Amino acid sequence: MTFDVTRRRFIAAGAAAATLPIVGTQAIAQDAWPSKPIKLIAGYPAGGQTDLFSRHYGEYIAKQLGQPVLVENKAGAGGTVAALEVKRAAPDGYTLMMTISTTMIMNRALMKNIGYDAEKDFSLISIMPSGSLPMVASEKTGARNLKEFIDYAKKAEKVSVGTYAPGSYAHIAIVELNRQYGLNMEAVHYRGEAPMWADLAGQSIDAAIGGYQAALPVLQTGRGRPIAISRKRIKVLPDTATFHEQGATSRSHQLTGFQCCVAPAGTPRNIIQKLSELFVAGGQSEKIQEMLRIQGLDEAAMTLEASQKLYNEEAPIWLELVSGLGLTPV
Repeated sequence: MTFDVTRRRFIAAGAAAATLPIVGTQAIAQDAWPSKPIKLIAGYPAGGQTDLFSRHYGEYIAKQLGQPVLVENKAGAGGTVAALEVKRAAPDGYTLMMTISTTMIMNRALMKNIGYDAEKDFSLISIMPSGSLPMVASEKTGARNLKEFIDYAKKAEKVSVGTYAPGSYAHIAIVELNRQYGLNMEAVHYRGEAPMWADLAGQSIDAAIGGYQAALPVLQTGRGRPIAISRKRIKVLPDTATFHEQGATSRSHQLTGFQCCVAPAGTPRNIIQKLSELFVAGGQSEKIQEMLRIQGLDEAAMTLEASQKLYNEEAPIWLELVSGLGLTPV
């Protein structure tokens, strides 16, 4: 009996010991990440908000992990160029993408055969709200709030409002205001915000909707005045009420436009969680808080759970609104 017990104990001990190298190897592999530089592909050009977020958050993450985070700008086709590259990358935590809600949501309604499925091909790491967008009325309208601009639009023979892209929040907002107030304002689409704000400063359009930072020169010179803001009030324009506060009822005025960081689907959960935690911590750092302040943004990176909840709740609404614009997919 003694021999049998000892033999059984020996066999059990041997079996347990046999599993140790496997478990140990897995733990070492997880703990070893990252053992080389991380590539963060920015889906939009250098100098824009996506690039700015990539470099500021990337710098913070690099310091915490002890490995470089190399930002590569791969702009084109509404973020599709970057998305396709990241989709094909190994899901090992060494290739990430910083992009925007257009790439993750709206492209499904704006483009044919985009070549990726945002919900199947990527793992969400963190959403960073890109801020409430002001509607700025040109000086010539005399409008100081949404009601006064609506009154102006009802009397004017023709009213044009600038947007930074077809299918954007700005485009949706104009269509929804036309629908609610029985207007026929023309949405004038630009390739980005710089030429849009230049035209507003020149008084060739009646209003424009876009980012606070890009609009700042127009606001500072008095050539334009903020009359409403999407979603919620911001610290840099505390007296500008939201569309909703001023009676605009469309759901579009309460949705969140965002930057976000994603990884290829299949990236280990522990790496996704670690990166998400780093984004959240980075968002509270002094340097990133200062960057957000300059951009007129009050919110930093969201947790993994909060990001997923926001995406699940708002993506279907965005898609419905964009689809309702009647644009022909390109």
